[in-house]
Amino acid sequence: MKVKFSYAIGVLLFVAGFTAQAQYTETLNSNRPGQSQGAFAVGTGVFQAEVGATLGREAHNLLFTKTENWGTEFQLRYGAIREQLEFNFSGSFLYENITPTAGNADPYSHSGFPIITAGVKYLLYDPYKNYTEKINVYSYHANRAFKWRTLIPAVSIFSGANYVYRNNNPFLPESQAGFSPKVIAITQHNWGRWVWVNNFIYDQFLTDYPTKAWITTMTHSFNPKIAAFAEVQVIISDIYADDLFRFGAAYLITKDLQVDVNALINFKETPRRRQLGLGVSYRLDFHRNDQLLPKN
Repeated sequence: MKVKFSYAIGVLLFVAGFTAQAQYTETLNSNRPGQSQGAFAVGTGVFQAEVGATLGREAHNLLFTKTENWGTEFQLRYGAIREQLEFNFSGSFLYENITPTAGNADPYSHSGFPIITAGVKYLLYDPYKNYTEKINVYSYHANRAFKWRTLIPAVSIFSGANYVYRNNNPFLPESQAGFSPKVIAITQHNWGRWVWVNNFIYDQFLTDYPTKAWITTMTHSFNPKIAAFAEVQVIISDIYADDLFRFGAAYLITKDLQVDVNALINFKETPRRRQLGLGVSYRLDFHRNDQLLPKN
């Protein structure tokens, strides 16, 4: 469950009478099951592993191929030094079995790690830090009125480095091999049970084929255990461009353990993609400076 999910649950706790003055949350703060990153870090002293498995099919009308694939994805997160700072290591392994649909060519397969990324995320601005909601004891309608402050998002920046191995990488051209930079600007709005996250990504921008992407994710928390999400990802690159739609749900088993299910579709034929995914997130919580303050 991304920070979107756990933070939606955190908002429920806030409504119940608590306000958070730190990055640390009482429940697991996961970046699954979508692909965007939330603005908030996991908190100092927290190590978190988020892994998933995917099963998909693709059909390409111009290359005349059909592809069946399975893969695994992982993300390791660690909060240290400051509450706003998080270290992140992520990647995936993908196996593809490709069948030509024209001519007499035989099916073939390949596998590998398309790209590995390591980096740091830092929270630049939290609109609710050191902020106390004022209650108007004389007006019910004043307390229920729209507040312009809710339009101000939390803002983070992610900066990292990608690594693409050079020896016969079947997923990216040779020009992309080696190390390349990646930056993400992250915004997050918290609206009660709704959380809206945006990622603005500039990836591999010192290579021959840089990638620009935008991911927007809306999450709704039904209760402290269950949340659902819908996500749109726009990818712009000379290697691969697409508009992807993801949706799914997550279930918080304990405050440190979460499972999720998700699906992906797109709306073009070069290739047409369908994918299902399952995932789990687990944290080791050694946080010692809990700054959740009781509030009447």
